[in-house]
Amino acid sequence: MTQTAIPYLFMRGGTSRGPYFRREDLPEDLDTLAKVLVAALGSGHALNIDGIGGGAAVTTKVAMLSESDDDWADVDYFFAQVSVEDSTVDFKPTCGNILSGVGPAAIELGLVPATDTVTELRIRAVNTGARVTAQVQTPGGQLTFDGETEIAGVPGASAPIALNFMGVVGSSTGAFLPTGNVRDLIDGIEVTCMDVAMPLVIARAEDFGLTGYESAAELDDNTAFFARMEAIRIKAGALMGMGDVSKSVTPKFGLLSPARDGGSIAVRYFMPWKTHPTMAVTGAQCLASCALTPGSVAEGMLARPNENPARLVLEHASGTIDVLVDFSMDDGFALNSAGLVRTARKLADGHVYVPASVWAGQGDRK
Repeated sequence: MTQTAIPYLFMRGGTSRGPYFRREDLPEDLDTLAKVLVAALGSGHALNIDGIGGGAAVTTKVAMLSESDDDWADVDYFFAQVSVEDSTVDFKPTCGNILSGVGPAAIELGLVPATDTVTELRIRAVNTGARVTAQVQTPGGQLTFDGETEIAGVPGASAPIALNFMGVVGSSTGAFLPTGNVRDLIDGIEVTCMDVAMPLVIARAEDFGLTGYESAAELDDNTAFFARMEAIRIKAGALMGMGDVSKSVTPKFGLLSPARDGGSIAVRYFMPWKTHPTMAVTGAQCLASCALTPGSVAEGMLARPNENPARLVLEHASGTIDVLVDFSMDDGFALNSAGLVRTARKLADGHVYVPASVWAGQGDRK
């Protein structure tokens, strides 16, 4: 055979999209796995014309699922971010939007049985060690994608999927504030370097001469801003103990501004070399935590809520996302968990094909 067939589901998870595989159907060796994913997604071409990627960072994401060997979890979720044009794969981060589809995919793939009305799954994010519970709608023991829940950045409505994230503080660097400071000054810009679900470098939009309300397209066209932001991100990555991050998608970058449409705070999120068209689930947790942290770059931008859990509404480039934050202030800000509601939908299933020269299949598994 000249090609190797790999079974998969093709799903939208939140505002991202990509293939969902059983981990056992892919190579164990990460180098070979990366080559398989590059071939499957068509990385190396702006349109991903020779694969099933969608020509954008939010459509070149991969979920790999397996039964968990963790006593707490039902399912292990291993994430890969495949580049659009560089033929590279980053296994360091996780993705909360793609995680939105893990519950339905696990049921579809036979990893977890559906229960009546609602199926609750316990998911371990392998990349970061985060623990997440997902509540999936399964009326009569049957998975459904039909519902009335709408999320910004996705047309129409679908069944709600409730996610609750635990153990996400310091998931990549081991610390809530990886530099040890609430604020750092890098190249004349004050930033808060924070690690909650996703390590972020967070700054005020106005310090870059921006309003913070620019569209994703307007920001992407601002090459001077991106050059300045990337220089700061690379220096911040070193300060955060992450080494040389010039070729890594983490840490991500975020901008904050006062809300203008009735939300808690306005945000823009970068992936990091393009502006996210909406908002990442992991990034939303970190930005919400920054907004609640006294002394961070968010200081003075919002009236911090007194209730706990606190509901924060983040205004992003395509609408809003709500984050329910359970926290304590006994010794500074401490996050207990963060909850969000997302949606997902199965788009296709079958087999994706990669050249046998890339991987000959299970017989050549390493």
